[in-house]
Amino acid sequence: MANIMGFFLVLLSLTLSLYPSCALYEDQVGIMDWHQQYIGKVNHAVFHTQKQGRKRVVVATDENIIASLDLRRGDIFWRHVLGDSDAVNDIDIALGKYVITLSSSGSILRAWNLPDGQMMWESFLQGSGPSKSLLSVSASILVFSGGCLHAISGIDGDVLWRRELSGESLEMHKIRQSPNGETIYAAGLVGSSQLALYELNPKNGDIVNHKMALFSGGFSGEMLFLSDGTLVALDATRSTIVTASFNNGNLVFHQRPIIEIVPEFSGSASLLPSRFKGSVAIKTDSHVLLILVRENGKKMETLDKIEGPSAISDALLFSEDQQAFGVVRHEQDVLSLSIKLDGGGNNELITDNIKVDGQRGRAEMVFINNYIRTDRSQGFRALVVMEDYSLMLLQQGNIVWCREDGLASIVDTTISELPLEKEGVSVANVEHSLFQWLKGHFLKLKETLMLASAEDIAVIQEMRLKNSEKTKMTRDHNGFRKLLIVLTRAGKILALHTGDGRVVWSLLSPSFRKSEKCQNPTGVKIYQWQVPHHHALDENPSVLVVGRCGLGSPNFLSFVDSYTGKELESLRLTHPVTQIVPLPFTDSLEQRLHLFVDGEKRAHLHPRSSESLGVFLRELPNIYLYSIDSERGIIRGYGLKGKCIREEGDDYCFETRELWKVVFPLESEKISAVATRKSNEVVHTQAKVLTDQDVIFKYISRNVLFVATIAPKATDGIGSITPDEAWLVAYLIDTVTGRILHRVTHLGAHGPIQAVFSENWVVYHYFNLRAHKYEMSVIEIYDQSRADNKDVLKLVLGKHNLTTPVSSYSRPEVMVKSQSYFFTHSVKSMAVTSTAKGITSKQLLIGTIGDQVLALDKRYVDPRRTINPTQAEKEEGIIPLTDSLPIIPQSYVTHSVRVEGLRGIETFPAKLESTSLVFIYGVDLFYTRIAPSRTYDSLTEEFSYSLLLITIVALVAAIFITWRLSEKKELRDKWR
Repeated sequence: MANIMGFFLVLLSLTLSLYPSCALYEDQVGIMDWHQQYIGKVNHAVFHTQKQGRKRVVVATDENIIASLDLRRGDIFWRHVLGDSDAVNDIDIALGKYVITLSSSGSILRAWNLPDGQMMWESFLQGSGPSKSLLSVSASILVFSGGCLHAISGIDGDVLWRRELSGESLEMHKIRQSPNGETIYAAGLVGSSQLALYELNPKNGDIVNHKMALFSGGFSGEMLFLSDGTLVALDATRSTIVTASFNNGNLVFHQRPIIEIVPEFSGSASLLPSRFKGSVAIKTDSHVLLILVRENGKKMETLDKIEGPSAISDALLFSEDQQAFGVVRHEQDVLSLSIKLDGGGNNELITDNIKVDGQRGRAEMVFINNYIRTDRSQGFRALVVMEDYSLMLLQQGNIVWCREDGLASIVDTTISELPLEKEGVSVANVEHSLFQWLKGHFLKLKETLMLASAEDIAVIQEMRLKNSEKTKMTRDHNGFRKLLIVLTRAGKILALHTGDGRVVWSLLSPSFRKSEKCQNPTGVKIYQWQVPHHHALDENPSVLVVGRCGLGSPNFLSFVDSYTGKELESLRLTHPVTQIVPLPFTDSLEQRLHLFVDGEKRAHLHPRSSESLGVFLRELPNIYLYSIDSERGIIRGYGLKGKCIREEGDDYCFETRELWKVVFPLESEKISAVATRKSNEVVHTQAKVLTDQDVIFKYISRNVLFVATIAPKATDGIGSITPDEAWLVAYLIDTVTGRILHRVTHLGAHGPIQAVFSENWVVYHYFNLRAHKYEMSVIEIYDQSRADNKDVLKLVLGKHNLTTPVSSYSRPEVMVKSQSYFFTHSVKSMAVTSTAKGITSKQLLIGTIGDQVLALDKRYVDPRRTINPTQAEKEEGIIPLTDSLPIIPQSYVTHSVRVEGLRGIETFPAKLESTSLVFIYGVDLFYTRIAPSRTYDSLTEEFSYSLLLITIVALVAAIFITWRLSEKKELRDKWR
């Protein structure tokens, strides 16, 4: 009998050993996470459409990215992120095979191999002082930067010659090389009214001709070369066209008021940077004018007048004596593309009206390129940059592809639940044909037999994603399916499905669109406005989006439905907002109350309803605010008093009164970083059991603020000061009373500082100049006033003071534990995991300088770690003390993926307590879900239910067989 049972136990163990490990297989990529790559808003673009090689367009963006895009699908061939301090000034193509980029205010010139993006050479250009940077690629590469004109070899990047043109405070504006390559022209201004024009020898940079002349009307600062030696500009009033050219060695001006050319002109004009031969584009309040300039400015006439907002491309030479340009106009949902000859009039080559998404706004920039169709006729394609930063390629009246590159500039994000699935209704109605069904099973069979190719695995993965439950538009019982509501710098709001990252809806509110009153609207912040729980079947959740036109200008608000993306209401405030404070109170519609603080420290209540006002007035004595003035080094605390005196009749405006002030001495401390707890963070328990069965209580307060200050000299880069001149001071401040709960100084510490605050602890990262290493410190604060709360009898009788209210005005008795550790990486961002009940262990999510995110267990930054922990401490989970924090390759949340330009990490709880949702954004987007304490409350998706069934059947069979064998053995024993 024992032998039989042993045999079945061995069989069972072998069966269970076939269960796969928790590794990530190739065909599982994208099941629980997704990664999206973007490039940002395109500022410069050059086409490369030669017969040899792939047709592509090379672009430079405001995210300091250079990328090569496939003209057929819009995919990224290659891209390079240059960094925050390396902005791209201009790009071009040289020798037909190199992409030339000028960046860092004209100080760095690079050449990239066109097919694969490999950098071929790099030149550092030095000058005598700061100046405008200019690039010209023609017969040779010319760069003006640092007050000097450089000629660069396109083969190896060597500087052929260098000529200083910065005398007498000259600011250079334009350089041009004649088509035959025999002369270089350069033009600039001394002050606002003196023009300097140069002719240089392209072989050695010698100045052939140089004239300076004073123009009494002054210049607006914008100028363009019309032809060799002739340039055009606007006067200081922006109402007169001025031309300047060499005439018998002298500099001659001609001017013509725009009103003489266009009688209906009024107001002021601006010179568009579009380049045309012999003509200039001028933008007025209501038109774009194309004006032909003849005889060096003596004669001017209107070639074309384009009405309404429009974008104009540079001129494109597509025959020996003809050039064309593109004009894009946007009216409602129709984009009108016209390709015109520079002769003006009705000489249009192509006119296409294309229906586009109305939520993309106006067309801001357009780049055109020509090609030969199959019937040998001339065709054109247009690359259009829209107001929401999206990028589209138009060809033959159709949108070839569209990239949502506005997602590369996310400024804030929040999350929203999906709607409940109604009974009997299936949102995901998946239908497959017989052929698809057979194909799927055939591919799965090949995968089982390990015969599937890489293409087959990709198809299988796509089918799994398509048929997965995670892409449904309803809630799931684990809370994994949600909507990520993101706000971009352009003011566009988009909802991304957490299942696959697709855009569910997008909205560019009319409040965020460019107009005469608001030339540069930007998104500022997004908040959860209405989160219905009791009215989940009747009300949709909504978000509040805040934007502004510029610093110091009044803000505007937009209230958006989270399910449909429709704007419910928009509101333009009459005052600028310096601070927005979400309050922990809601009205009967479950709208969350918010306070908008203006520049005069008056608080305005929203929503503006009598019910919300009643709720607010009841809680008025318990509402406190604080403000941080980093420039002056002052933190102030405020309380609310009566209604605004100067706003009579406004019942929703309240005056504030200053309660306390903390002033940091500017000569020794400068505020570098602040951190506070998330308002929606859940703390499971306030008590913490120690190894000796003692209990300490966490100091849990939403009013604690972490502030880190550094020495004023330490604001520059690392290495700029000595360790004796650097220090970091960390504070824990109560924002109700202004009381400093704890203060610690780190000598020899240098910024930048990254910090994260959770429960009763804060972790912050900085650089240690003495050790030449990065450090990470932790501070934990405990409430000593409850140290005697260990009597169970008091708790049973209700005399335990944990049940009594806690006031910030009662001086707390706190105990602080702290510790510091070395850390390998520089840190861009930090966050902490969040779960529904706060039971699961915490993990620090650290965004490294390599644009990856590392998950570090909170136990590694426990201040109670010792070199030789006792057995009881080991049982508690305390790790032996080491001077450095470990970097475990398997702990990277992003796996091998780089989230280029990483700026922020957001975590959200799922309904499943073990799981936290993580959204990482920068130029790229990455989403995943992690389980810091493993999935202790659920089975994984890879769990083999069939194997479990086989195991159960095997056990039942084993029990039945052993029972029969036992009966037979007992019967034989009885017959004996």
